[in-house]
Amino acid sequence: MTTSFATFGNELYTGKRSYNFVDSKKIWFIIAAVAVALSILIPVLKGGFNLGIEFRGGSEFTVSNVKTTDAGLGEKAVHDVVSGAIPRVANVAGNTMRIQTDQLTDDETNRIKEGLTTAYGVTDNEVTSNFVGPTWGQDVTRQALIGLVVFVGLAAVLMALYFRTWKMSLSALVGMLVTMFTTAGVYALSDFEVTPSAIIGFLTVLSYSLYDTVVVFDKIRENTAGISTSTRRTFSEEVNLAVNQTLVRSINTMMVAVLPVAAILFIGAGLLGAGTLRDLSLALFVGILIGTAATIFIAAPLYAWLRQGEPELVKQAGKVAHRRAEATV
Repeated sequence: MTTSFATFGNELYTGKRSYNFVDSKKIWFIIAAVAVALSILIPVLKGGFNLGIEFRGGSEFTVSNVKTTDAGLGEKAVHDVVSGAIPRVANVAGNTMRIQTDQLTDDETNRIKEGLTTAYGVTDNEVTSNFVGPTWGQDVTRQALIGLVVFVGLAAVLMALYFRTWKMSLSALVGMLVTMFTTAGVYALSDFEVTPSAIIGFLTVLSYSLYDTVVVFDKIRENTAGISTSTRRTFSEEVNLAVNQTLVRSINTMMVAVLPVAAILFIGAGLLGAGTLRDLSLALFVGILIGTAATIFIAAPLYAWLRQGEPELVKQAGKVAHRRAEATV
């Protein structure tokens, strides 16, 4: 299996085996456009993202060493005190329950705490309460948005300085934006809570997406150096060869990154009930997969498309076609 995969990678690098990513760009662009449109539409139809208490504010209760993880008991304890409340009850660990509500008065907080103590069969010391004010939540939201804007801005500047061409920088940023919107859309569809941990995971994913793009684009730059005098391949063909040559590396990097995240998401959060890990792991899991795909199917083909109409490259493509025509005579 290892030998065959190594042979597969060698054939991709030499060009003996090749997948035409660049010439199929219209298909990839349409798929990306639909994915981004749906990612924007989903939160609108759902009434926004499922924001965590850190962003919307409210009261939170944590019940440790519960006898049962029945969410209905927590909901009933809240409804008995505040009938119109819409509590969010979750099992965040093996024997720990978390109950979140809108802002409560001190009296309501104490009564709900007593109700939770009775409902879950625990002592007073095993039920803790916490309050997050709306002002603090708004501040967290503002800081998260500032962090996202600053990250994208710095990425744009660094890409422009590193690649020294706006077309390559624009292609890298478009791939990153596709990753950002699509990951956010999947997150909204899953209805997982958006927490500060999720934002951290989100920014980490964007960094990963840019890293993968830099690796591929470095190979593209290497392959296209002196392209104007080459008659072996056109510019688009050299870009496509670079994507194929780095494909195995992209897959390996993705697998190394996504496997531990998948373990956290499906085993830690799913089977073991470590609910506090779900928000971070979902953002990382989806973002890593989409980030890798965005580099291969969006960023690289977009760069080839942006440059293929340049007079110098049109002339070079004509030389390639002429040489091939002569070779068939």
